[in-house]
Amino acid sequence: MFVLFQLRLPRVLAGALVGATLSLVGAVFQGLFHNALATESTIGTTAGATLGALAALSFTAAGRLEGLPIVVLAAFSGALVASLIVASAAHSMRARTDDVLLAGIAVTLAASAISSGLQYGSDAPKLFAAAQWSLGHLPQVGYGGILVLLPFVVPCAVLLLGITRGLQAIAIGEETAHAQGVDVRRLRALALGLGSLGVAACVAWCGPIAFVGLVVPHLVRGMVGPLLRHVLPLSLLGGAAFLVGCDALGRLVLPGQELPVGVVTAGLGAPALVLILIQRRS
Repeated sequence: MFVLFQLRLPRVLAGALVGATLSLVGAVFQGLFHNALATESTIGTTAGATLGALAALSFTAAGRLEGLPIVVLAAFSGALVASLIVASAAHSMRARTDDVLLAGIAVTLAASAISSGLQYGSDAPKLFAAAQWSLGHLPQVGYGGILVLLPFVVPCAVLLLGITRGLQAIAIGEETAHAQGVDVRRLRALALGLGSLGVAACVAWCGPIAFVGLVVPHLVRGMVGPLLRHVLPLSLLGGAAFLVGCDALGRLVLPGQELPVGVVTAGLGAPALVLILIQRRS
């Protein structure tokens, strides 16, 4: 009973929450930027969270603040700072979609470079802990991680689903959205902020888990078409199932060992990215 209710069930719930959030945010960003390759990584959220966590692991991996591990708070802070930089660009009166994407890429590259520098300067034990965290993982004992995630990911998902109509207007074209009375800049900044908050909580607790926000929305659009009122809720459900399935696969690939779920999603997502690029080119 302990294994079922304190190990397996919390792990499945965490995987469902994280997968649903990453997939939903990926679908929102792809519609927002008119780009099937846009994901939560595009705006620097994942890189910012990784930088914050690596900084905490490099200087002090132990300790808690207000009941939460310092590494989680540091990752969350890094994600929010990176996202706010890009959100500020999105809220600029002269910002265009391409400008926001370029700002996200710049933040990602800068955060990744600093993260590499921190790892280079760390001693062996801290470097190992940082490398282990950066692979992405779901294992946990009890429901502490669920309680950390719920206050962030559930409101973000509900609010993102609530602005589907405005996002659909933007996905069709910004001129059409303006004609329908949609405040494009405000809605874009709101979607970026909400998505960043949800992803920041996921990355802070589980580490960076790549490609979920790319693969699942792409599969959903292939099955139901591009309308966001269908794509968003189905991406949420599909992302939950996808990450739980990837986590189960990671426990079966190597007998007696376990692959981090971030490694499994990267192994599945990299070929999917190549296929998407080939499809777009053709």
